[in-house]
Amino acid sequence: MKTSVPRVLFDREKLRLQYSQKERFFSLVLKGLEQSLLSRVKLQTTPAYKARIKDFSSYYKKLIRLNLPAAEPFPLLTDVLGMRVVCAFLEDLASVERQIAQNYEVIEVERKGSNQTFREFGYESIHLLIRIPQEILREPLADAGDGLPAGWVDALVCEIQIRTILQDAWAEVEHELVYKSEFSPFGLPLRRKLASINASLTLADIIFQEIRDYQNRLNREVDVRRNTFYSKTDTISKGIIGESAPGAPQGAGLGSPFVRGAIDDLILEAIHAHNSGNYDEAIGIYTKIINFDPPPNDIVRSVIYKHRGMAFFGQSKYDEALSDFTRSCECDPKSFRSLYYLGIVYSIQEKYEDAVSAFDKSLGLNNYQAHVHYRMAAAKFKLQEYEEALSHLDDAKKLGLENDDTNTLRAKLVKKFDMKV
Repeated sequence: MKTSVPRVLFDREKLRLQYSQKERFFSLVLKGLEQSLLSRVKLQTTPAYKARIKDFSSYYKKLIRLNLPAAEPFPLLTDVLGMRVVCAFLEDLASVERQIAQNYEVIEVERKGSNQTFREFGYESIHLLIRIPQEILREPLADAGDGLPAGWVDALVCEIQIRTILQDAWAEVEHELVYKSEFSPFGLPLRRKLASINASLTLADIIFQEIRDYQNRLNREVDVRRNTFYSKTDTISKGIIGESAPGAPQGAGLGSPFVRGAIDDLILEAIHAHNSGNYDEAIGIYTKIINFDPPPNDIVRSVIYKHRGMAFFGQSKYDEALSDFTRSCECDPKSFRSLYYLGIVYSIQEKYEDAVSAFDKSLGLNNYQAHVHYRMAAAKFKLQEYEEALSHLDDAKKLGLENDDTNTLRAKLVKKFDMKV
């Protein structure tokens, strides 16, 4: 009868001692890796980082489960060191994975939950195994001295898990309820409840991402619209301080790729039409939103009046623009940007005292507006209040605004002071 060769068993207490002796080394490695990730992984919303060293009990249980032979030095599992990158949105997951692959040696990629059908909901996470870079190991190795076996450190890896906030919440709770509990839910009703919770979190992640996508599109459109508005304003301002003022640029009609629907879709469609130079279409959509029944709240109406005023401004209909900016301020007295736009129109209409009043109110709400200080300086210049004009021009420079327009105005002010002397 053939007998099997008895395996050499681990000495648990000896293994525990070896493990505890290397915990400081592990901690230093994780600290260095976290600092490295912070400097190399960049997202619009800063991710959270979690680091952990596998506790000895879990480590030992896994050795037994894997049926590994006793060895010297003790076996080095791939998940002894763990990092977790927790992101706000689904779109961030691919970005983090890509940046890690660009900056570290990735040994293995595992996408947990990727093989689930649309009927299944469970644990989801991206797991990357990376080789620890030498620059991260340098300080921990110096601290450890000769206490580490030769070649052992070369095999050291770290498991990096990438999840959304909601995926991480599910994983944490599931771990407590299922894996760390002596009795996991066996009955179908409890299992269904767990599945329904996970489905709800998955749907929430998708909805958050859709809202994020909408905001990104809207922000891009708003940036274009605002830059076009400021471009025309700058052109007109050159005339105010005595420079040549070429015709303001006009947008080209491009049509809208957005579907008319709820108020958010309408706002996006209106701003896109606005950016494309289709001012009448944009004004029509803004007006429709303002006339909703029931009407939007004051904050929403303030925003819509401001946008419609900018569309009128694009058509050089300054009285209509002035009316809408005034209504925007009435709906939301804290709208410092609407007050700024009000001051711009007053300046164009050569109502400089009214312009100064509007700029002053805007700066009273937010004094860190470099362009408002510059516009205030230009209005003060027209009112022959040269010292105050220079003071606001200095404030604009302190806030980082210094260009051909500010330098031209400064030169004109210097000449005025020379004439007074």
